[in-house]
Amino acid sequence: MPVTYQIPPLAAEVVAGLPYPAVFATISGSHLYGFASADSDLDVRAVHLLPLAELIGLRTGPETLQSSGVRDGVDLDVVSHELAKFCRLLLRPNGYVLEQLLSPLVVATSDLHAQLVAAAPGCMTRYHSHHYLGFARGQWQQFEREPKIKPALYTLRVLLTGIHLMRTGEIECDLSTLVALVGVDLPYVPDLIDRKARAEKEPAEADLRHRLQKDVDRLTALLEQSRDESRLPDRPSTGETLHRLVVETRLA
Repeated sequence: MPVTYQIPPLAAEVVAGLPYPAVFATISGSHLYGFASADSDLDVRAVHLLPLAELIGLRTGPETLQSSGVRDGVDLDVVSHELAKFCRLLLRPNGYVLEQLLSPLVVATSDLHAQLVAAAPGCMTRYHSHHYLGFARGQWQQFEREPKIKPALYTLRVLLTGIHLMRTGEIECDLSTLVALVGVDLPYVPDLIDRKARAEKEPAEADLRHRLQKDVDRLTALLEQSRDESRLPDRPSTGETLHRLVVETRLA
């Protein structure tokens, strides 16, 4: 994915201000998907490490840190999972955590981050298709309730990411890149991205809604077909690797 987005210094300041050391932090959301607007939230996703005293004592530390608000005129959405929780999520068919881990928009990194990235391919299964089908269904239902360009782009992005993953075992999140990689005819996507960049909540007109419905149906069927034909395994192969990684990190 060609990374053109310049991560603002604010993101590093937010990560440095977390109450626990960060294993890594990346940018997710519309900046990662390639269709951010000037007023889009800055979605920071991280993994933190609790000290041993907050893991084995009577008072345990937070598995998830979450905050939101406006800082320096930017809407922030910050979520950080503790290492063990994040690894458990990686072993589920959860495409969202894989996207966070493998995001090229890196705010903070470490040797442990690199080890998690190396383990990521063994976490990918054909059942990740359920995540992308469900996510797309939810976004399309939102579009049907309120036909704005944003949920339409999210729906297309999610379906294309799922198709590409089923075919190649690789995570790609940038919508424009995905259109080329998957090889589908969606000529209106560049215009939709431009329109969303100008207005985060711009509505979609009736003829566009009709065309989107046909393409969403077509891509949904293609994702289901790609799942059925995928060579990805049914189960992750890295459970023991991630277990050892967590244990060794705790003992270090």
